[in-house]
Amino acid sequence: MIDLENGVFLEQVEDLSVRKRWPDVRDMLTLLEPADIAAVLAELPEDRLPLIYRLLPKELAAEVFVEMEAEEQELLIRSFSDTELREVLEELYVDDTVDLIEEMPATVVKRILRHTDPETRRSVNEILNYPEDSAGSIMTTEFVDLKRDMTVSDALKRIRRTGVDKETINICYVTDPSRRLLGLVSIRTLLLADEDDVIEDIMETNVISAATMDDKEDVAQDLSRYDFLAMPVVDKEGRLVGIVTIDDAIDVMEEEATEDFELMAAITPTDKPYLRAGVWETVKSRLPWLMLLMLSATFTGIVISSFEDSLAACSVLIGFIPMLMGTGGNCGNQSSVAVIRGLSLNEIDFGDLASVVWKECRVAVVCGALLASANFVKLLAVDRWLMHNTDVTIVVALVICLTLVCTVFCAKVVGCLLPLLAEKIGLDPAVMAAPFISTIVDVLSLLIYFQFAMLLLGL
Repeated sequence: MIDLENGVFLEQVEDLSVRKRWPDVRDMLTLLEPADIAAVLAELPEDRLPLIYRLLPKELAAEVFVEMEAEEQELLIRSFSDTELREVLEELYVDDTVDLIEEMPATVVKRILRHTDPETRRSVNEILNYPEDSAGSIMTTEFVDLKRDMTVSDALKRIRRTGVDKETINICYVTDPSRRLLGLVSIRTLLLADEDDVIEDIMETNVISAATMDDKEDVAQDLSRYDFLAMPVVDKEGRLVGIVTIDDAIDVMEEEATEDFELMAAITPTDKPYLRAGVWETVKSRLPWLMLLMLSATFTGIVISSFEDSLAACSVLIGFIPMLMGTGGNCGNQSSVAVIRGLSLNEIDFGDLASVVWKECRVAVVCGALLASANFVKLLAVDRWLMHNTDVTIVVALVICLTLVCTVFCAKVVGCLLPLLAEKIGLDPAVMAAPFISTIVDVLSLLIYFQFAMLLLGL
């Protein structure tokens, strides 16, 4: 295996290209997988990228093109002659062509469509008409369809004749004359069956399919759940119109995971890689959330200001505010992440609200009791005796520890409730992650803290 991480391979390619040893460059690149070649080409200077790309064999070049980022694809398209562009487009599957068109500016899109054949253009337009988040938007129309009255011999002949242009031949789909989906048959089944066997007799009729308007994330999860390599997509009349392959499902999962991470960090999602996003673009994705959270954090300041007299009377309480707020925020974040993960994997839904809250309540009681016990010992053994802080009395320690128990409880409940409520009203649960939960828990922890202080210390 060739190691691309240390940069030696890239240096060798650049050195050979500078010395114009093009056959050696081609031989080195063809040893790699298409995705690795794309990664190497992305590191090359822009003026050298088209030249080295042209060294690749035709079919390999198309596979590499699919793996490249949109910026490199656009650069190549602008450098292609009409013949070169047509050759690349002929090697692309329909779903890859759709992905390409969605990423390109209008001028480039017009040129792409001008050099695609009418059938491909029709398929592309059909897919582009589906909503962005639907199964129809990520499907490909290039699949092998068979008739139920075919023999195995006829089916294999059809696969050999048409399969070269299909995205996958592992699973073939059986349709009637109206293109309604009747069943499926794997290439393994065909190869192991007798040549005279009829497709209707060996096909699988219990077919799990997706509708064109189904959410693409749900389809991706179904592919993962059933360990499918592809899933048929049917229209309202049950006609087979395309398939969603596992590579597209993985892309959907990656996009969704990235979006969740960004929302959980209070960042507006973007489809651009980190280093390709400009400074101002990055600022725009972060600033609104930071502004909102900053304003919401003013509630914390209001609570503290309301109890200034109490804090002045017992200043030792001030030093433990960060610990209480931090612990509460951490507990809330733990619960929210667990619930968000469960929602994303369809392990739980809003109907499980009572069960989720009941579980988190029990977890909160145990965690709160253990944290409070450990903190009580620490306050007396370290703060009072070791550090000689006589202001940390048993009553003060009791105030802090009781606050800790209640804060952990509230944080766990809030952390599990907010994502479920967000899911119920149609929002992304990730929106209700760390930043918002921390702000709410901060306010609650302070209110609880000062109430216990007033009750037990008489402030």
